[in-house]
Amino acid sequence: MPVAFADPDTLHPVPLPDGSAHTGTVFLGPALSHPRIEAGAYTYASAHHPPEDWAAHLAPYLYPFSPERLILGKFCQIAHGVQFITASANHRHDGFSTFPFMIFGGGDPVGRPSMPRAGRDTIIGNDVWIGTGAKVLPGARIGNGVIVGAGAVVAGEIPSYAVVAGNPARIVRMRCDAATVARLERLAWWDWPIEAVLAAEAEICGGNIAALERRAP
Repeated sequence: MPVAFADPDTLHPVPLPDGSAHTGTVFLGPALSHPRIEAGAYTYASAHHPPEDWAAHLAPYLYPFSPERLILGKFCQIAHGVQFITASANHRHDGFSTFPFMIFGGGDPVGRPSMPRAGRDTIIGNDVWIGTGAKVLPGARIGNGVIVGAGAVVAGEIPSYAVVAGNPARIVRMRCDAATVARLERLAWWDWPIEAVLAAEAEICGGNIAALERRAP
């Protein structure tokens, strides 16, 4: 078990050999103050050139007044270049034109014919790894333990412990069989105290579900 582990309220949790902090990786909990984004403990994001505003970097179309939310579970890993394109990026597309007349000329856009209806929340489960340059489209629901390949464009519902890749993203394979997925979701190791998580690091990162179940606090 490691001697120490970063507190989830640490902004820059990765120490460099010289004792300084790696500013290109942040725990999103302390990095974000956006009213429409929720990020679970230990969920981190990385960028080659750290932005001043991580919320705008990750979800550029999610405004403080947006009706939808972006919800990220615990222990997620968000690589460089990932973007969450939330529902406020949408234009109305059920008629003849997609032009957003309501944003030009000022005034309240609510109720204008070109104003699209509010979209649903984008929800990312726990322990999800989203690869470099991936894009997550409005209203996507990504289950626990999913791996999203680099450059993938993800929409809709992705079941827990799937590996997806491509544009549009498709399931390449399942990481576990259905029975094991059910057992993992019952265990929900991401909700354990961090001391129990660290004590079970070998089992969490391994492939023996029975051994992991024996570690459950």
